[in-house]
Amino acid sequence: MTAVLTASAQGVVHSRPGDSTSSADGAVTITSVTKKQHFDWHDTATLDTDINSPKSVNIHPDGRKFYVNSLEGGATVVYEMGTWRKLKTIHHQFDSRHQALWATPSGLFPFTHYSAESRDLNQFMGKPVEGTFSHGGRYFWVPYYRRSYDINAQDPSALAVIDTERDTIVRLMETGPLPKMIACSHDGRHIAVSHWGDNTVGIISTDGDDPKKWTYEKLHIIDYQLKLNYSLTAEVNRDVNSGYTLRGTVFTPDDHYLLVGCMGGGGGIAVIDMRQGQYLGRVLGMRSNIRHLIIKDGWLYLSSNAAGVIQRMRLDTFLEAVGRMANHTATARGWEECAVMGGARTIEASPSGRFLFAACNTGSRLCAVDTRQMKMVASIACDSYPVGLDISDDGQYVIVTSQGRKHAGGNAVNIYQVRYAEPEQLPASEREAATAVVEPDDSIHAHDEAPVDAATDDEGIPPLLLFGGIGLIVLVAGVWWWRK
Repeated sequence: MTAVLTASAQGVVHSRPGDSTSSADGAVTITSVTKKQHFDWHDTATLDTDINSPKSVNIHPDGRKFYVNSLEGGATVVYEMGTWRKLKTIHHQFDSRHQALWATPSGLFPFTHYSAESRDLNQFMGKPVEGTFSHGGRYFWVPYYRRSYDINAQDPSALAVIDTERDTIVRLMETGPLPKMIACSHDGRHIAVSHWGDNTVGIISTDGDDPKKWTYEKLHIIDYQLKLNYSLTAEVNRDVNSGYTLRGTVFTPDDHYLLVGCMGGGGGIAVIDMRQGQYLGRVLGMRSNIRHLIIKDGWLYLSSNAAGVIQRMRLDTFLEAVGRMANHTATARGWEECAVMGGARTIEASPSGRFLFAACNTGSRLCAVDTRQMKMVASIACDSYPVGLDISDDGQYVIVTSQGRKHAGGNAVNIYQVRYAEPEQLPASEREAATAVVEPDDSIHAHDEAPVDAATDDEGIPPLLLFGGIGLIVLVAGVWWWRK
């Protein structure tokens, strides 16, 4: 079956359940299973009016459900894996009844355009952008592009912490202006929030299981902090002229470094030394307009949005360049690359790392790259403007969000099933980490009440596991000794 092109001046694409594609060697097959959409009211089987410019998708670590951040709808929609039924809609609309959810202000993010005298700063609708899980999946963190009254995203925004056992918001925290990417360290002790709006990265300490005790540890400035002074009545395009426009954010496997991609400005990857609590500088030498970063099986991968290219380098080679940093810059040479489709946005790898999947925005495709060859081997149609993507831990499903735009297209969540000729499995190091289980603190039930109901961000610039493992080893050894 082939994709359906709608008759419009923009050439808007809509995928169709049943569409399928395979690599020439049959190593990977991708099939469109179903979708959630908000553009065709006649297709009641897939219609979901809570889908309003979906920005990102995150599959829960236990594989039972997934979360879609509906940017313009101000909501996070929760679905069940496999049945695809909607479980809940979490609304990011706040008023005085939610004041107890707020953490004490850190002092790092002063308001410069809005004041408590002129309005209640904590009454707004938040626009959810990205997400990350912490504490073994117990909590889901969601930053807001902006507070609804801040039309040009120049004052502090915020983030929500969702308890995934009840799918309710249990904590609200401030952020810098226009946060986009958010990441959790492997040891679960830190959350990093990258602020597209002013060249800063916030670090939150998440020691312990009580959300009330989590606090900001530091605000890192990437070379310089933008001074923001835009109109309070007329919208400007904040996707451009925002400095380095910080985006892809990832901790190295040992949590020594935090890497942050620069989608604009002078480009490169900003490096923060988490052990020293210090920003080191930017590594250059790769393509510009870096959108997303992942680390898989010893490789650092990036997507270049403007070029429609995936690049990679051995992580240790990249870190050697970090060691050569002088005057806050270094150059890493020898990147491998693979062309995909236009507008390469979110990327994720299959469990074994054999395949990489990319949501290609202007190409309206989900692309599969064979990392043994660094070659695109298959692609399948997505509803126009795919942007967010996640893959299930077993590699069997890839879910892609297609963001809405004012002229047409998007407003869809595409669900694909992936079949592999060779069995997929995690590398040995990741299998060991996956056996460690973080037990949640069941005593935490603060703020059980969910929030009550009450210009699209299109990035258009050209753009605690160690202790669990030890416990398991001790348990097995104890059983062996007793039976002996």
